[in-house]
Amino acid sequence: MGAQAPARKKTTAKPGAKKVAHVSAARSASTTKSVSAARKRKMRKAAGTGGFWTEPTFADSTVGDSVDGEDLDVRRAAVESLGKFNGSVVVANPESGRILTMVNQKLALGSGFQPCSTIKIPVALAALSEGIIDRNTPVRLYGKTTLDLTHAIARSNNPYFANLGIKLGYERVAYYAHLFGLGEKAGLDIAGEQPGRFPKAPPKNGGVGMLTSFGEEISLTPLQLTAFMSAIANQGTLYYLQYPRSHAEVESFTPRVKRRLDIQRLIPEVRPGMMGAVEFGTARRGFQADVPFAGKTGTCSEARTHLGWFGSFNDSGPNKLVVVVLLTGGKPSIGPQAAGIAGDVYKRLAANKYFADNRTVSTLAEPGPLTPVMNLPPSPSGRGGTTFGGLRALP
Repeated sequence: MGAQAPARKKTTAKPGAKKVAHVSAARSASTTKSVSAARKRKMRKAAGTGGFWTEPTFADSTVGDSVDGEDLDVRRAAVESLGKFNGSVVVANPESGRILTMVNQKLALGSGFQPCSTIKIPVALAALSEGIIDRNTPVRLYGKTTLDLTHAIARSNNPYFANLGIKLGYERVAYYAHLFGLGEKAGLDIAGEQPGRFPKAPPKNGGVGMLTSFGEEISLTPLQLTAFMSAIANQGTLYYLQYPRSHAEVESFTPRVKRRLDIQRLIPEVRPGMMGAVEFGTARRGFQADVPFAGKTGTCSEARTHLGWFGSFNDSGPNKLVVVVLLTGGKPSIGPQAAGIAGDVYKRLAANKYFADNRTVSTLAEPGPLTPVMNLPPSPSGRGGTTFGGLRALP
């Protein structure tokens, strides 16, 4: 008779063993979910999204762009300076209105965003023109605290410009805004360009004070800010922006004037504040000792998108440029960061001898004869759209 196999020892599960196994599995699943959630948060953080903000802070802003007809040296400097940020860079020649590059064409040509504090420069010119202030007029903010125009621009002081808006009133603010090109297309036959928007009445949120300090209910486009900054840079000519899309169009380029603004005497009043913004104020992140430039930052949020604006022009040398930067995304998308990007554009171009006296650029056509095209907005005072207070459009 064969040997029998030894009987197996019967084992009994210890009390709670199943419960422990169940808890362990649950913990494992919970840990997996936690890791997955953490990974998603990390990915959102890397992309600059998540939380309150709906637009990514970082993105490839060159997707879909066409570079035909652009100045490739300027394009390269703009793209490299913008880097990983989600935004647009527009660079133009203020003496002709030619757009040299437009990074993120979809964003630049769109319906626009709230201008934030960049609206303060049009407001300053309006108040100067109306005789409400000069550069040294102390404007009371609260108590015994006062501020002059230069420091109000450089520091982007909101109460100062809200005060100017109240003194100007909505009608005068609206007239000057339209005169400077807000609420209308800045370009001439630029495919896809939108006209932005200027409100038909004071904003419900904060009235004219919010309009003149934050740009409440205004939609400004990068092209509109580029055209306006060009008019300051060239002493008062508001050009139609043009965007040549081929070598032939570059060679036959002819500047076109939308209107001439009688602001030459006012520009010395606002320029120190715009220089101060770069030297010691809100735009100091962009400061470049070798390339002096003036500008104005803007930081605010619209819906669930954080906005960073900067409009600028270099203030010396024979080759002047206007550089406008718009950033969209989360908290890193701010005016000082936009100023830093613009400063880097100037720095890169200076390193490439762009601003040298003897620079010759085959892609830049010689300016042709100016073609005045008058398209004045209606004056709220019924004066035929030519004057309101002190400022007028020149024939």
